[in-house]
Amino acid sequence: MDPLKSDLPPIVVVTEGGPHIWAIVNAIADRLGPVSVILETPESKKQLLLGRARRQGWAHAIGQLGTMVLTRLGKRFFAGHAARIIAEQKLQTEPKSGQKIIHVPSANAPECLQAIEDIRPGVVLLAGCRLLSRQTLAKLPCPVLNYHAGITPKYRGMNGGYWALASGDAENFGTTVHLVDAGVDTGGVLRQARGKPGPGDTISSYALRQAAFSRDICVDAVGDALAGKLATSDSGLPSKQWYHPTIWFYVWTGAKSGVW
Repeated sequence: MDPLKSDLPPIVVVTEGGPHIWAIVNAIADRLGPVSVILETPESKKQLLLGRARRQGWAHAIGQLGTMVLTRLGKRFFAGHAARIIAEQKLQTEPKSGQKIIHVPSANAPECLQAIEDIRPGVVLLAGCRLLSRQTLAKLPCPVLNYHAGITPKYRGMNGGYWALASGDAENFGTTVHLVDAGVDTGGVLRQARGKPGPGDTISSYALRQAAFSRDICVDAVGDALAGKLATSDSGLPSKQWYHPTIWFYVWTGAKSGVW
């Protein structure tokens, strides 16, 4: 191991997993040293549906569930396209041999806090996991960052890349690493990256495409946290939280503008 890496405090990533997240975890590990991954159990579709129905009504919740199911099917149907992105961008989308993985029921569970306490990291990076509660966040002993697949604050919440394209705002097809506060992707912006979707990209592959051009900002932000030199910036963009598109909006927009 590089002796400079061995001098750095431990790094923790909390996530539900996925190929695009492993691409980021492995990039961080390659450049900064070992990463302990706390892998939470994904929230059930029933829990998601009930939560969204309470917030937005049943019509929106069922429409969003339809798009989520379609996205999952799309990942299977277009697996060859994802494989081409992985090969072209040289993404490492599986855990490496010897990768430390700690399974917990939720990022807000006592088991997660205990694991972080045991590791004593210099930074925690959230990447595709549940929103941390105020109580959990208050107990974390180090800087907490979040990798968000969208440009904040303009595209907070879900499917930031898709919403930028669907809104005719392709210049903001990008990602953000930001500090975590009690809001939904409202923390101070640390680093951002912008890119372009490739031919054949859809809502099923945007996250993988975004991860490919965002590895550097994740490595740099984590390195800044370990060095104690985090600095936020104000993009001046308006703030809005987005959700999964409903299936009828998704199909209508795709047919009208070709954004799938």
